[in-house]
Amino acid sequence: MSDDAATRAFPALAALIAIRDAGWSFVHRDVVEGVPTQVDGYWAWPGGWIDAVRVRDENDAMALRTDGDEPPGIVWERTGSLEYVVEELLSLPAPGARLAPRLVKAVGPMLWTP
Repeated sequence: MSDDAATRAFPALAALIAIRDAGWSFVHRDVVEGVPTQVDGYWAWPGGWIDAVRVRDENDAMALRTDGDEPPGIVWERTGSLEYVVEELLSLPAPGARLAPRLVKAVGPMLWTP
């Protein structure tokens, strides 16, 4: 399906297409009968910072930024509609910018490695 056809059928997809076109990577999770029930995306910044988005539907999305530490420190987070969280992500200053968030508000889980 083309991007135009997808956004005509599901206008909220325009937000995901915008960040995909900006270079974000995506994985589909929890596929049921060939249809993803959750999509996760991420952007890895130099220095270990990571921006991430989780989408379950057009009204259930979450975005966050983590620092490069282990376990990761969450320095920014938004929840709400897909359009809202992507708009917030796109306006978030790059790590290292003067107004970029740096204060760790929460800590994510340790990544298990075999």
